[in-house]
Amino acid sequence: MLQPAELCNHRVLLVNDDGIHAEVLTLLETMMREFVDDVWIVAPDEEKSGASHSISLSTPLRCRQLRDRKFAIKGTPADCVMMAVWQLMAENPPTVIISGINHGANLGDDNIYSGTTGAAMESAVLGFRSIALSQARTLGKVPRLDAARAFGPGILETVLTCPWDRGTIVNVNFPDVEVQNVRGVEVTGLGNRRPGTFRPVPGADGRNVP
Repeated sequence: MLQPAELCNHRVLLVNDDGIHAEVLTLLETMMREFVDDVWIVAPDEEKSGASHSISLSTPLRCRQLRDRKFAIKGTPADCVMMAVWQLMAENPPTVIISGINHGANLGDDNIYSGTTGAAMESAVLGFRSIALSQARTLGKVPRLDAARAFGPGILETVLTCPWDRGTIVNVNFPDVEVQNVRGVEVTGLGNRRPGTFRPVPGADGRNVP
């Protein structure tokens, strides 16, 4: 199937906060390769959920190439964006940076903490088209990816070919439902969670130290 020239000509960078070996990162790569041949992956070498927009100031960023255009970074999601833009892809930068697909939704205040959103924010700060993708899930259960597989390619095609204001982040959340129960796509703003959604949990270590 022929795609719009604007879409085919994109040079895409994929990042995440769940780590270089996350199943959903592989799914995102598969989606993008339906439209684009030039796809790069630069992601943390381990899970960095909750890293927000943090960067490594006192720790060296170790980079390991896994295959052509795929790199694991010893750092945060925002570190991965900077490493890609200023080093790995410096001679020919990406035209769009996509962060995700995250294990778990990023709704409302989640975006303050999210490493997925942090990578998207760093991308927007640097002037790139920036998209964050997240998959809602029931805590403790494996994410159901049916909706992402079914609707992800169409959403990506739409946002990559529409007009785009510099500094804009598009944050997409896929619901944890069967495909037939999805009623459509809605554009909305961020809400707020009730205070106290995240709080310390009391406990003790192996030496009974609180």
